[in-house]
Amino acid sequence: MSILTILTLPDKRLKTVAKPVEEFDESLKLLADDMLETMYAAPGIGLAATQVDQHIQLVVIDVSEDNSEPLVLVNPRIVEKNGIQKHEEGCLSVPGIYASVKRAEHVKVSYQNVIGESQELEAEGLLAVCIQHELDHLKGIVFLDHLSVLKKKLALKKLEKVAT
Repeated sequence: MSILTILTLPDKRLKTVAKPVEEFDESLKLLADDMLETMYAAPGIGLAATQVDQHIQLVVIDVSEDNSEPLVLVNPRIVEKNGIQKHEEGCLSVPGIYASVKRAEHVKVSYQNVIGESQELEAEGLLAVCIQHELDHLKGIVFLDHLSVLKKKLALKKLEKVAT
């Protein structure tokens, strides 16, 4: 396994829309393992393939305190959502920036595992937030895109200062 380079704003590749995974082979498993290792090392609780310059529909997540509950979602899609919650979000691709984002409180996700088997997952709270955040990456959306124009502009200015 190896640690991958995480793209950060303003890298335009973060706006790429990911393509569905069609080949469930050893390279997909290796990428998922590398993404988990990268996410844990960062440290973070979620990472989309887009963030490591792989533009396929693959997401890894682990919201546990001790990194003991890794989730690998291939070709994920939200099939049901309800409720509203606001949560302070950060992002490995937007280092040092945090903002409150409004998301669904509860989501139901359909996806495939790394060997192509269909799965379903229901989530709420932090896991629901993380799933929605990572699935946004697959559509070329970063959490700053959910903010008002002014808040987004301020966050990007702050990001510039952090980067220099």
